[in-house]
Amino acid sequence: MDFTDKVVIITGGARGIGAKTALLFAEKGAKVAIFDQNEQDAKETVEQIYSTGGECLTFRVDITKREDVTSCVEQVNEVYGKIDILVNNAGVLKDNIIGEMTEEEWDFVLDVNLKGSYICAQAVQKYMVNQGHGKIVMTSSQAAVGARGRVNYSAAKAGIQGMTKTLAIELGPYGINVNAVAPGFIETEMSKVSEAYAKCRGIENFSEVKKAIIQRNPIQRLGQPEDVANVILFLTSKEASYVTGQVIYVSGSPVV
Repeated sequence: MDFTDKVVIITGGARGIGAKTALLFAEKGAKVAIFDQNEQDAKETVEQIYSTGGECLTFRVDITKREDVTSCVEQVNEVYGKIDILVNNAGVLKDNIIGEMTEEEWDFVLDVNLKGSYICAQAVQKYMVNQGHGKIVMTSSQAAVGARGRVNYSAAKAGIQGMTKTLAIELGPYGINVNAVAPGFIETEMSKVSEAYAKCRGIENFSEVKKAIIQRNPIQRLGQPEDVANVILFLTSKEASYVTGQVIYVSGSPVV
């Protein structure tokens, strides 16, 4: 897969799946723009990209604020003259069981994961429509089919799958492919956040949960950021030009 001179925006690109995706795109010739609020991690990712000869911009963006997103997308277009790919990857957790979940926990997770993805897709699509081509990949989750203590996150990630299919229908006539990845358990900084919330979900021993995931997984290991990043690159490549509206589960298992 060759992404020479392609312009890629990655939300949540400072660490984890987003950072690995940014590095892989840069290694394959893309110009990358990272949208993230974590300036220190974003700086480290940019340094890694520069060390391999890649090209990268970074923007401190709150994706729940339309003016932030619109301004930064416009700046990317001004610098590079186009936007070829959007990877809607930014996400957060605020776990709790339904009886204890606060409205603030619900709103925060829905705002970042679902509304933020909508705002970014809406901001970018107009450039893609005008140029007659583009690729969008949304990050859903295996939790979209249900996860204890994550009614907010599950709802957001299921919503992303519906958004993906709808955008594929609306934007397909303009040469824009829209797909989603739905990771299972991936060892990232977010998995550490998940561990911190374990007791809120009724989990007393998180390490035993990880062992159980491995045992029931046919591939017999936990996922790594590159497992998801490689699928994202495929979905945004010319080799996937006839793939749209799909949700690819990257979970090491055929069982959702």
